[in-house]
Amino acid sequence: MKFAQALIGADPRGWNRIALAAEAAGFDSVAVSDHVVYPSYLDSAYPYTPDGVPLFSPEEDWPDPWVAIGAMSAVTTRLRFLTNVYVLPLRNPFVVAKAVGTAAFLSGGRVGLGIGAGWMAEEFELLEQPFARRGARMDEMVEMLRGLWSGGMVEHHGEFYDFAPVEMRPAPPEPVPIYVGGHSAAAFRRAAQLGDGWLGVQYPPEELIAHCRTLARVREESGTADRPFEIIASPLAAPTSDLLEELSGEGVTTILTSAWMALGEFQPDVDRAVGLVEAFGERFLS
Repeated sequence: MKFAQALIGADPRGWNRIALAAEAAGFDSVAVSDHVVYPSYLDSAYPYTPDGVPLFSPEEDWPDPWVAIGAMSAVTTRLRFLTNVYVLPLRNPFVVAKAVGTAAFLSGGRVGLGIGAGWMAEEFELLEQPFARRGARMDEMVEMLRGLWSGGMVEHHGEFYDFAPVEMRPAPPEPVPIYVGGHSAAAFRRAAQLGDGWLGVQYPPEELIAHCRTLARVREESGTADRPFEIIASPLAAPTSDLLEELSGEGVTTILTSAWMALGEFQPDVDRAVGLVEAFGERFLS
């Protein structure tokens, strides 16, 4: 079982130090969350709380994921980086392909793209991207990204995007894995049919297991059950050996955790965050 450390909540000015600590502690990867702006007024409901109120505030820092990943990859050698999650249809697909491909190229292929359809309609409006049918647009963007990362001439003729042959370089040294977030029927279908894996956050173990079994069924129905597939997920329980064995049997490949949030801390200073990452490694990863 691999482990990923989520960086949300920690001061971004200390992410390089935290990444180094995570690498030394035995974490496989660190995860970076994403928003571009936080509007002063939100009519959109946050889908992961009962009352629809986000768990974060406007005062929280949201660094650009690819700038941050570039900085952290420059000071580490083994650690991988993923987004949890990047709101893909919020962006122009060519700009996404360039940013992610460059990060993958410069890091030696240590990048994974975790994507989500997004929930904040106000953010889409500000970035002049349509909120309606964002899921269908995201499906097409995934196809585009893989073509643009191939390193050769590629053309695309779809419902939302249409272009003659172009080439984008530098190309990633290997295919960038794409992980799909969300627990809707559409998200499970997208993960099974288009993705290299699924990203799930903060589920009780029994609910996470149910989602894993749903994914297995959808993959079987989609004819993709034989393809390599990762499940990166956050069980709301301590990572005991029995739980890890059970989750591994259900297909979970990586535990996405937070050394500070697991203790009920949401904004540790950098020294505290580093210490908690080291302690987590000593307790669970060694």
